[in-house]
Amino acid sequence: MEYQNVTLSLPKETVRRAKHIAIERGTSLSGFLAKLLEEATRREESYRGAKKRHLHMLRESDLGTQGRLSWRRGDLHERRP
Repeated sequence: MEYQNVTLSLPKETVRRAKHIAIERGTSLSGFLAKLLEEATRREESYRGAKKRHLHMLRESDLGTQGRLSWRRGDLHERRP
């Protein structure tokens, strides 16, 4: 894996707290941030894939109705005494 240096400007208190978390997890601040970014990008890619699949299913499927509706609009709003 190829690495690239990145410069970040973060609030000092955030950096201090993040360093403590990294130490508790037995890693460096750089390693801790890299893992967080990897997880965030993996979740985003997974979400985008799921969204694409579900939109495809909605476009290509009749959702089990076989193109016919078994109800009328009035049935959905029928009032009972």
